[in-house]
Amino acid sequence: MCEPPMPTIGFIGGGNMAGSLIGGLINAGYLAADIIVTEPDAKKRKTLSTEFNVGTGADVNVLENCEIIILAVKPQVLKTVCQQLGSSHTKHPLFISIAAGVRSTDINRWLNQDKPAGQRAIVRCMPNTPALLQCGASGLFANESVTDEQKQQAENILKAVGLVIWVDKEELLNAVTAVSGSGPAYFFLLMEAMQQAGEKLGLTTEVAQQLVLQTALGAARMATESDLSPADLRKNVTSKGGTTEQAILNFQSANFQQIVFEALQAANDRSISLADELGSE
Repeated sequence: MCEPPMPTIGFIGGGNMAGSLIGGLINAGYLAADIIVTEPDAKKRKTLSTEFNVGTGADVNVLENCEIIILAVKPQVLKTVCQQLGSSHTKHPLFISIAAGVRSTDINRWLNQDKPAGQRAIVRCMPNTPALLQCGASGLFANESVTDEQKQQAENILKAVGLVIWVDKEELLNAVTAVSGSGPAYFFLLMEAMQQAGEKLGLTTEVAQQLVLQTALGAARMATESDLSPADLRKNVTSKGGTTEQAILNFQSANFQQIVFEALQAANDRSISLADELGSE
């Protein structure tokens, strides 16, 4: 049986996340000839062209024939980009937005600025920075105009850089943002705090950092490769009356779980308010 042809993919924006997606796609078997990037910065265009051999251009018109367009620009400029696309793009591709905090209804409205109201096929994606290493986690939401085939295409693209999770309600992307989108920073903060504690206990900076980073890597691998839950894994390494138990009791006496919940609630709430700000006229 013949494989279906790969869709042509256009990127608007040539930053780090676009570069990671392009690299992941090519590693997954996509042809560089089927990928084109529009990016106003000539230096970034040259870097992408040299590294991946993809087509590049400075204007959105070069994406006219693309079946999928990935909106990889900062949220603050997405409205302008969508209005430019809506004015110049006569076809109806699948739009995949990785711009944080911009709702699909607003993207659709901006794309239809100069046309009669209609529904574009839009997938919103909330990736995170480990996608740069092809070990990211992305939450996806598809509006009603996205076909099953397009949904699979979007999943294949994001799978090239890590785990893909679909949500059936767009507002759940706020929770995805709070958990995984912002999540790497929480782990970095814990690593930073553990390193500082190790130094105060007498370790050199280099030794404390090496121990913390390797411990974080090992714990993550144990959690991802085990059938046990994180709670069970924690219990298994917490001996009664031991050193680990004393540290855990100290965390719990400071209401650690509530602190984490309140932090993620704050991130969730900020995601909602950003969407309101970015979507306003």
